[in-house]
Amino acid sequence: MNMTLNEFNKLTKQEAIAELEKCCVSKCWVQYMIENMPFASSNELILKTVDIWYHQCRELDWQAAFEGHPKIGNIASLKEKFSNTKNWATNEQSNIVEADKNVLKALAKANDDYLNKFGYIFIVSASGKSAKEMLSIINARLDNTKEDELHVAMGEQHKITVIRLAKLIDDIETTADLRSYITTHVLDTTTGIPGKNVQIILNGFTDGFWKPITVGVTNNDGRIADLLPPGKKLKAGKYQMVFDTASYYKSQQQEGFYPEVAILFEVTNHDHYHVPLLLNPYGYTTYRGS
Repeated sequence: MNMTLNEFNKLTKQEAIAELEKCCVSKCWVQYMIENMPFASSNELILKTVDIWYHQCRELDWQAAFEGHPKIGNIASLKEKFSNTKNWATNEQSNIVEADKNVLKALAKANDDYLNKFGYIFIVSASGKSAKEMLSIINARLDNTKEDELHVAMGEQHKITVIRLAKLIDDIETTADLRSYITTHVLDTTTGIPGKNVQIILNGFTDGFWKPITVGVTNNDGRIADLLPPGKKLKAGKYQMVFDTASYYKSQQQEGFYPEVAILFEVTNHDHYHVPLLLNPYGYTTYRGS
């Protein structure tokens, strides 16, 4: 059911609950969203969604939301739970269907390893990502501690929630700011073409330690469109992007001097931050872009 924001605001409480549960099954998130209706604009809805998810919901609420998803690559499990999100989740994982069998096998094993370690299924915003990209992401996230991974997973859940809100309410994609607050772009200066399939980890410096915020893989244009969820701002402080250049060089059948590139930068306000990487096997350049 697609509708305008005005039509959404006019839904009865029970109708609104049913529609919001298609986007996120956390009862806490749904309840607070209902309490904040009506929304004056799409941007207000997105910002309120961020505030509720990160500041009103707690660990049990985040994990409850994770239960609304099938295993990545396990489309059959969609028939067994949360049938109201079935079509949306299938579309989100559409690139899985075309995956190489060996990649799917490795992804299935990684999903089992993830579940055994963290106690919940692997949550990732799968839209537009191939199975190979998701395998790279899950393998990187398997190295996280339980505490760190929970916060990475809740960020991915929020990305999925916003994607589904945009499917529910027509106004959102055209009137709300859905851009990632932090962006990057990898350019291979040896060939002059974008650096695709480069894994990037965004870390924040908290209590004397680097903590993972999100993991992504660059697309064919060398970019990651959804590094952060829409509306999510970072606190002022030090941050770091770590680029897995060793795997990129290997895929290009090159030898590189730097197995990884870590770019340290500082966030001072809520402006957009673009952190590009110009890369070649024996050097790299970065700057603050626009």
